[in-house]
Amino acid sequence: MSEQDAACIERSRRDPEAFAEVFRRYAPDLTRYVTRRLGRDAADDVVAETFLAAFRQRDRYDPARPSARPWLYGIATNQMGRHVRAEVRQLRVLERTGTDQVTAPFTDRSDDRVSAQASGRSLAGALAALPKGHRDALLLIAWADLNYEETAQALGVRLGTVRSRVSHAAPRTRQEQSDNGGGHP
Repeated sequence: MSEQDAACIERSRRDPEAFAEVFRRYAPDLTRYVTRRLGRDAADDVVAETFLAAFRQRDRYDPARPSARPWLYGIATNQMGRHVRAEVRQLRVLERTGTDQVTAPFTDRSDDRVSAQASGRSLAGALAALPKGHRDALLLIAWADLNYEETAQALGVRLGTVRSRVSHAAPRTRQEQSDNGGGHP
């Protein structure tokens, strides 16, 4: 990246258009993450709400953090909280139908894909059954590719809390998949 996020955000305090660089850097990844969590219909709204909130909160951004990535994922996670019922409904549809509404239009229908769909159904059910905090931590790591420290920053919790949530979520998802005939992830 050409300029650290902290410097870019600082510059945007004087020149608001400079914040567009932060959007260009992170909007595609945030959109993919939110789409996986909530579906296409909600993703554009949540990402727009995330960047609007980030722009409004940019005066409170901690310049000691060179990367805005965890901060933005934290804002996105909070925005998604309002859409959590839709997320659980989408996971339940995946569990029932085996069709991932996010990836289905982009994938081939091969034997491997059919196996993955069966596994995906039980995983969706397991994710829907997790408490929100556990699901948020697990999906920030698995789908957004944040590390434990970034996940802790994003959720505004201690690193140990993230480790605990993930360590409790993993066996629960494995158990839920086993209970539903999905095997181990």
